[in-house]
Amino acid sequence: MSAAGGIGRAGEPLRIAMWSGPRNISTAMMRSFSSRADCAVSDEPFYGCFLAASGADHPMREAVIASMDCDWQSVAATLSGPAPGGKPVWYQKHMPHHMVGPIAPDDLSGVVHAFLIRDPARMAVSYAAKRETVAPGDLGIAAQRAFFDRVADRLGHVPPVIDSADVLRDPAGTLSALCRALGVDWDEAMLSWAPGRHPDDGVWAAHWYGRVEASHGFGAPEPEAQPLPSELAAVADACRADYEAMAQHRVRAS
Repeated sequence: MSAAGGIGRAGEPLRIAMWSGPRNISTAMMRSFSSRADCAVSDEPFYGCFLAASGADHPMREAVIASMDCDWQSVAATLSGPAPGGKPVWYQKHMPHHMVGPIAPDDLSGVVHAFLIRDPARMAVSYAAKRETVAPGDLGIAAQRAFFDRVADRLGHVPPVIDSADVLRDPAGTLSALCRALGVDWDEAMLSWAPGRHPDDGVWAAHWYGRVEASHGFGAPEPEAQPLPSELAAVADACRADYEAMAQHRVRAS
């Protein structure tokens, strides 16, 4: 493994903080990285903190809170510590709109930030299939773009960003390009995984992860998008500019 930005040297794991919205192949990406023998994964470690602090009425809310460490500082400290199992790479799946408490994405130390995006029209349709209502904030794209801009300003260059459509169209090419950007060697094991529940899945998997649990690799490219109902079109339109601002910088296959 090579290191990115000095992180991952001197016995420290390479911690990858991947920031995504919901319904964005984020769990498939976590499966992909968990297929690497050198990589530990964590599933939305601030989700319990978010639910407890915000009062958001999400599916399985009480079960999620009961299952997790809901102390913001404690979670942040764990994420900056040794990787589970002593692995040299640690993939941390995050959602920026969860960060409503005293710990902001900027406060995470010793991590390489990366961004997973998806066309908001497709996100809105997928999200609506799981919840009765969808608002722009539920997709988290504005929060994701705001943090993306802050990371770019701090680094002096844009951080790694990949689009789910590119992953589905060319998994090997897109993920190998992502690995180069992160400073880790490409591993073909990332293209497949065992179906079923993963031991590191959150308890919310029972509501959200059915499609991933039935899979053993990335799905086929998405079919041509269909016209949206007016309420979902309004959600997608509200998120469009922020999505496109990040999409212009996405890494692609060589």
